[in-house]
Amino acid sequence: MGSGDNGGVTGLDVLAPRLPSPLHEVRDERFGRRGLRLLLKRDDLIHPELIGNKWRKLVPNVEAAGGRALVTFGGAWSNHLRATAAAGRLLGFPTVGVVRGHELADRPLNPSLTRCTADGMRLHFVDRSTYRHKSEPDTLAAILAAAGARDAYVVPEGGSNAEAVHGCRALGVELRGSAEVVAVACGTGGTLAGLAAGLAPGQRALGIPVLRGGFLEADVQALQERAFGARTGCWSVDDRFHCGGYARTTPELEAFAQDFEDRHGLPVERLYVAKMLYGLTTLAAEGAFARGTALAAVVTGRPSA
Repeated sequence: MGSGDNGGVTGLDVLAPRLPSPLHEVRDERFGRRGLRLLLKRDDLIHPELIGNKWRKLVPNVEAAGGRALVTFGGAWSNHLRATAAAGRLLGFPTVGVVRGHELADRPLNPSLTRCTADGMRLHFVDRSTYRHKSEPDTLAAILAAAGARDAYVVPEGGSNAEAVHGCRALGVELRGSAEVVAVACGTGGTLAGLAAGLAPGQRALGIPVLRGGFLEADVQALQERAFGARTGCWSVDDRFHCGGYARTTPELEAFAQDFEDRHGLPVERLYVAKMLYGLTTLAAEGAFARGTALAAVVTGRPSA
């Protein structure tokens, strides 16, 4: 797959993605009264199991794996692990999920990990200290050996690597000419890195981190340097809307998400999408965007069943 194309891939057409994903405008007076337009980029409709940026990140890595087993990393509720397991089932290649938390090995699997195993993923649990050092070569080699996956193709936690960034570039290409500002929720930063590279001059990407720590800007720049050789496109991040960190929400965020669902009939995923929409609405209220600006919000996922 080339850096600007993620459809019609040989051997992957069985997945039948809906690309480009739909883009439609919603009427919301919180934006309208400030002279702003709000558009939703429905990446959650790309595929029923490889949803949103999971499709865009995984497909180029599946190609790079060339049929080898694919090993990746995540917590006990990782959407990335679930998407990787689903891709393995759909395309017929083995998957191994390295799960943070060795203590979980002796407990009943939660619904997310149960789904992974049902899709054929073999789980390998590691202690949290080892997991923190998983990107170090010696630690990674030891994990792969213990998991019986020495020859597997490795995808990092969250799926963000140079291949994924190239895959997400297509998201920006699809949005060229549609909006001056494109907002996306960010975990590991790969989607923002690719999105910004694909947009046209005069457009900018806005990342809303869902993890606390203030590390995302450096990580996105590093991903772009690996993928493209330099920082690419116009982009920024706003760290104010993580609600305390990953998987954390607040009553205010819950009320906002419920209200958005009631207004627009769109189920709002809470851990990523709600924070992005809340951030965009807050920025609009603060006067961060000039009148006449079109804002596109990337819906990267939907609530778990």
